[in-house]
Amino acid sequence: MQSTKSQATATEILKSEHDVILVVLDCLEKIAGDASAGGGLDVLSAQEVIEVLGTFADRCHHGKEEGALFPMLVAKGLPRDVGPVAVMLGEHEQGRAEIAGMRAALADGPAATERFVAHARGYVELLRDHIAKENGVLFPMADGMLDAGEQAELLAAFEHVETDDLGSGVHERLLALVDRLAARLGVVARERPVLAGGCCHHGPGRGACG
Repeated sequence: MQSTKSQATATEILKSEHDVILVVLDCLEKIAGDASAGGGLDVLSAQEVIEVLGTFADRCHHGKEEGALFPMLVAKGLPRDVGPVAVMLGEHEQGRAEIAGMRAALADGPAATERFVAHARGYVELLRDHIAKENGVLFPMADGMLDAGEQAELLAAFEHVETDDLGSGVHERLLALVDRLAARLGVVARERPVLAGGCCHHGPGRGACG
């Protein structure tokens, strides 16, 4: 049964996006596993996964963290160059390098399938660990540091990322693409919580921000 809340916090929004990203990681793992087992590389699905990761996971989700959450935590006293924020920023850059590696391997054609698989598996391992650290350590820390007004300020900044930086309808299109990928690849999608009053107002059944 889905639960509802009168107002989503910024960290709840980010956690709900993590749930979407984890489904995409499952899809990427399936693509890499099939290719490694000799079934050939599903180029279409690989391209679509990279589109979701580059836009939803990086520009949207990581953009919210780097442009809003992390600077606010630094302003509240967390150091930027050491500790949790520094680790998360470093892992974002590692993830971008893995995505670039996957894109380059796809451009090089079938001969680069093993290279694609290596970058894909590296990205899956990195992001699953990254998400666990944010959900288990950084976000609870943020919840203890930020008051209701600061959470609301973050939600407004998140809305700006989606409407102004990404463009109208992009978020919804990518969520629908994730659903199609999961169905095509036989990946079980995670139930998305309904976060009423969040930054994105996606409506019942879709959840706020994913």
